[in-house]
Amino acid sequence: MESVVALFREPQQAQGVLQALQQRGFDRDHLGFALTDVVAEDDIAQRTGVSPEAGEPAGSASVIRGMIGGTLAGLALTVPIWLLLLAFPITRIYQEGGLFGILFGVIGGAALGGLFGALAGSDHGDYVKLLRRMGVPAAQAEKFYQGLKGGHVLVIARDPSGARADEALSLMRKHGAVKLDDVVGGGRLQSERTGQDGH
Repeated sequence: MESVVALFREPQQAQGVLQALQQRGFDRDHLGFALTDVVAEDDIAQRTGVSPEAGEPAGSASVIRGMIGGTLAGLALTVPIWLLLLAFPITRIYQEGGLFGILFGVIGGAALGGLFGALAGSDHGDYVKLLRRMGVPAAQAEKFYQGLKGGHVLVIARDPSGARADEALSLMRKHGAVKLDDVVGGGRLQSERTGQDGH
């Protein structure tokens, strides 16, 4: 399966290209889009019948990042208090309790951080991972995500036969697909064909 990926400045442009692709016979199940504005995303989905891309699951990396962040936050909140307990002779009797506070702060921070990491929904790893699975090079996938974060709309057209990818690419360019250098500085045309492994 080949995929064509593009970024558009305005939701109306993305809506227009999705409708044009369907008029040309592209199956709505092979089309997708993503943007950070939830209201606009819902509007495009209702007007075109195309489902938004959910991205790939964040996976263990997101949980690990959350645990590390939680651990550091736990240390940052508890160690200064323990140091204050040590600083004053009258409060030194509480230093053991301060150590337990640090321990519980680290354990609680790691647990909460891991939980929030697991529930992180569609973070940047999701869309980078999704694009990588479609055959987009890592550097390009990161740039597409930067554009998405910057308020652009990501549109994906999948072509099971590979015979109509050029047509999809042409339609996307005609409807205003922007260039990567206009979005994040340096790069190729924002819409491009990619091969998808494993399909």
